[in-house]
Amino acid sequence: MQHYTHSLLTLRFSTLFFHAPMAFSHDLEVESSSPPLVFDVRRSEPELVAPAKPTPRENKLLSDIDTQAGLRIQIPIIQFYRNNQSMAGKDPVKAIRHALAETLVFYYPLAGRIKDGPDGSLVVDCNEEGVMFIEADADITLQQFGHTIKPPFPNFEELLYQPPGSEAVTNTPIFIIQVTRLKCGGFILALRFNHTIVDGVGVFQFATTMAGIARGVLQEPPFEPLWHRDLLRARDPPRVTFNHREYEQLTDSGDAVQQNFEQRSFFFGPAETAAIRALLPRDLDQHATTFEVLTSYVWRCRTRALQFNPKEDVRMMCIVDARGKFTSALLTNYYGSCFGFPASVAAAGELSSEPLEYAVRLIQKARSEVSEEYVHSVADLMATSGRPLFTVVRSCLVLDTTDIGFRDLDLGWGKAVYGGMAVAGAGTFPAVNFHVPSQNAKGEEGIMVLVSLPSQVMKIFAKELDDNLVKTNTTI
Repeated sequence: MQHYTHSLLTLRFSTLFFHAPMAFSHDLEVESSSPPLVFDVRRSEPELVAPAKPTPRENKLLSDIDTQAGLRIQIPIIQFYRNNQSMAGKDPVKAIRHALAETLVFYYPLAGRIKDGPDGSLVVDCNEEGVMFIEADADITLQQFGHTIKPPFPNFEELLYQPPGSEAVTNTPIFIIQVTRLKCGGFILALRFNHTIVDGVGVFQFATTMAGIARGVLQEPPFEPLWHRDLLRARDPPRVTFNHREYEQLTDSGDAVQQNFEQRSFFFGPAETAAIRALLPRDLDQHATTFEVLTSYVWRCRTRALQFNPKEDVRMMCIVDARGKFTSALLTNYYGSCFGFPASVAAAGELSSEPLEYAVRLIQKARSEVSEEYVHSVADLMATSGRPLFTVVRSCLVLDTTDIGFRDLDLGWGKAVYGGMAVAGAGTFPAVNFHVPSQNAKGEEGIMVLVSLPSQVMKIFAKELDDNLVKTNTTI
């Protein structure tokens, strides 16, 4: 490596910041007495990796789903990999850099740059400029990150360097990728993607190809990458056929914007999930998904912790992948944004006082609305209403990534110890939760819920999670 930039990092682990103080969670490591973890990161100068072969030079118009205000953000993902003796002598940096260049041949728009288009739209200039790639080494082992690797990650900005000015959506690299070798032989792959051109499913499709090429088992994608943004553009004439409460523009009547947000990860294993399900009627428990149950539980605890006016509405917006909702098979391998996030709406007081069943049924009803027509209606709303931001007042947005498969991505060193979302929140909107598959220190499989809340509210929220589980009836 050449042209290293040195930065000495002092990372302070604390039980308060990295572990949810939940009485039902028995896998928490005691780290508050541990000395500060100090390690050195040596980072090369960022380089641009272009497609390995010439690709079409053209402009491509993004869809009206892609270009809505709420998706004009950058999203980070992180993967932790152990040392693998069978890969001795092989460099993950070289393997991933090579695989990246080969993958970009098939996903060539991702090597371009987003530009402003007509009437508030966005266009991809497919110019082969390249993806930003960063090579790094850290003087630390994977084990030093703790028995359970989970967000928030210490000094994450050093594990995914983002050059000044790269936060913009237009005229910046669409992907930034940093590969950091660890002294134990493991490594960390961190990636940031521009949400206007690709969603989580699309990133996984891209990464699956890159991983297969890195392992030497693929020479091209296992499925044809599909662009087809025309299928998700506004109709002519546009017709909004749903009451999209997720885009209602509300006035904040009292809960002022709060600063100093804190992130924590809360692990829900088999015991915790069973305890929450015990709060539901048997028939509903049998027909509710784990995502619906946990989201409803978190929504109610969150609402109580934030102490909203009981008469004011609160929202939980669940992102629903819509690829399978379309009759056209053209969207099966579509890598643009193809989802809706319908809003479940309830008065804060009612949501807080009613049994958990109330919240679950609201979540189920909202999620069931997403259809092909629903997505077309959103596209028409974007085109006719100035591409509005989703509702942020007294709202929370949640994404389930448990079935996407980031933890299963094998670049040759085996599956990831942790794979998926790197932080809670998205862009300037911190109230975004993520569900990520994970294991606790005992090796139990479960779901990690990444939460972002004002620091002064987080303790109250964690206590709500705890207290509700020790109740013995459904009228909590």
